[in-house]
Amino acid sequence: MGNAYQTLEPATAYAYLVNEHWSPEAKERYTFVQLGDPVLGIDWPIPLERATVSDADRTHPVLADSRPVTAPRPLILGAGGQLGRALQQALPGAIALPRAEADLADPESLDRIEWRDVSAVVNAAAYTAVDAAESAEGRREAWTTNVTGVAHLTRLAAERGVPLVHVSSDYVFDGTAEEHDEDEAFSPLGVYGQTKAAGDAIVAGYPRHYIVRTSWVVGEGKNFVATMRKLAEKGISPSVVDDQFGRLSFTEDIAAGIVHLLESGAGYGTYNLTNAGPVQSWADIAADVFELCGRSSGDVSRVGSAEYAAGKDMALRPMHSALRLDKIRSTGFIPPPARDRLTGACAGDAS
Repeated sequence: MGNAYQTLEPATAYAYLVNEHWSPEAKERYTFVQLGDPVLGIDWPIPLERATVSDADRTHPVLADSRPVTAPRPLILGAGGQLGRALQQALPGAIALPRAEADLADPESLDRIEWRDVSAVVNAAAYTAVDAAESAEGRREAWTTNVTGVAHLTRLAAERGVPLVHVSSDYVFDGTAEEHDEDEAFSPLGVYGQTKAAGDAIVAGYPRHYIVRTSWVVGEGKNFVATMRKLAEKGISPSVVDDQFGRLSFTEDIAAGIVHLLESGAGYGTYNLTNAGPVQSWADIAADVFELCGRSSGDVSRVGSAEYAAGKDMALRPMHSALRLDKIRSTGFIPPPARDRLTGACAGDAS
């Protein structure tokens, strides 16, 4: 689709509405075509050879040589994290910004984003230092990033009317229920969970939102599975908590689920998204990793949360983190079993 005009009488005034005026800075967002290109087949009321045409209009390229308009692209925030890297694989044409370029704690860095080029926002950025969030400095940083920053991001998305995907956490719940559905009321135990719950509430006020709630994330980088694999390889026998229960969430599957929500036309709202399979304790998962790496599962010692945390400055964790997956499945996305992904751990797939 294109537009052009020709005035048929001298001293004619014309007016039309635009959402953004042309400027030298915006030049790359415009594209032009030769008005007289026969391929266009425009029957100009006044033949162009008799019309007053600017030098710029006369020198525009023909349609075959014209540059197509650049289509808006998804924006990934937190592109340097585990999930951010997986999202870049799932959305290869996306604008991917790490924290150094777009920081939720720095509103001005968000304002500098070329929002006119954005078709949707995927927020994989967050303050996630669960234990440090309980300190005075950590508390401020967590609220600044996960609440104030998310509020500013939501306003920017609303101004452009683009969908906002916001990644949430099982820490918004106290873990009393053995499995959590999307409608469960917030009941966070610590500061990190409180800030994530507050951020979720803000995002939920914007109609075009997807809140993707996940847990126990495993991807490329530092994570529980990678740590257990290294311990197994080094001959170390760890003590692992056996009274916290949940399911692993591999980043490639979280990313695939997010792409599915954006591209399938699924209704806006909150969706739980983890891998499928049986609910396990951290110790169960550690034992599985050890077996897959050629060690005995008995090399993993089991310990209660209270004993493990004794003498450590640790925040409270939910006892039950498993999330019901019925809603995401109803959209046609079927998360694979965590065990299928875990089998690649010793081969480096869950590094």
